[in-house]
Amino acid sequence: MKACRVLSIQSHVVRGYVGNKSATFPLQVLGFEVDSINSVQFSNHTGYAHWKGQVLTAEELNVLYEGIKLNNVNHYDYILTGYSRDISFLETVVDIIKELKKANPSLVYVCDPVMGDQGAMYVPENLLPVYKNKVVPLADILTPNQFEAELLTGRKINTEEDAIEVMDLLHKMGPETVVLTSTDLPSKQGDQFLVALGSQKIKKPDGTNTDQKICMDIPKVDAVFVGTGDLFAAMMLAWTHHHPKDLKTACEKTVSVMHHVIKRTITYANEMAGPGKRPTPAQLELRMVQSKADIENPTIVVEAKVLQKSSQ
Repeated sequence: MKACRVLSIQSHVVRGYVGNKSATFPLQVLGFEVDSINSVQFSNHTGYAHWKGQVLTAEELNVLYEGIKLNNVNHYDYILTGYSRDISFLETVVDIIKELKKANPSLVYVCDPVMGDQGAMYVPENLLPVYKNKVVPLADILTPNQFEAELLTGRKINTEEDAIEVMDLLHKMGPETVVLTSTDLPSKQGDQFLVALGSQKIKKPDGTNTDQKICMDIPKVDAVFVGTGDLFAAMMLAWTHHHPKDLKTACEKTVSVMHHVIKRTITYANEMAGPGKRPTPAQLELRMVQSKADIENPTIVVEAKVLQKSSQ
């Protein structure tokens, strides 16, 4: 089997799991070759009291890519991108993706359009038009949260129907697979669950489309984790690769990996913190290595419900 090669452009931390540190190990465990470009190199994630480090500029990104190109090893099956807070860096990423897609038309771009959460942006606002007009049209798989999906489409999500409409609008912008990784929609299973939704539109060789929409109720965990979004996007890449026309299975496996990693992490963090104490950011670092078996072969703990399946 030809090795599947991923170019992952994300942040790097010396200690802990976020960005490339969150994505690389799980992808390697699942058989992917991962080439990492570190958009930043920090001592640790910014949820700690202190952090130090360097930020890669657009020029430095170009230099690294030029080196890969000169050796004629700029051939990729997948591209994965996450958090970026600099407009010129993001536009350079766009140029690289365009070039790599030209070289390999079947290349799949997995984009986590990290812009904010819970109604607040945590990247400069001038990044939104770049995502909207340049990044999303290139994406094949998009993994926004509710707020990011609302920003990209200009539509609010208050009901499941709204969510379906927003996913369809995102399809029109480019991506054939869209997963709303978390929403504020009420779960039928109660307030201990959050609702995620997915939609996949696939063009068949005969020109007709098949469309699958799914919905999942995911158990909530009372803690703030960092790096989970990066792990989610990486697992969507892996499981859609293994189940290319089966969004239901890909999402079930992705969400189940998340569940096992988070459960192992919170159990460990609470043990380390001791009774009645809130765990520290260091104690809440994802238990990634310890979850190797779950990443490779997740026991399915969340079942996706098919909302609609149609061909036209």
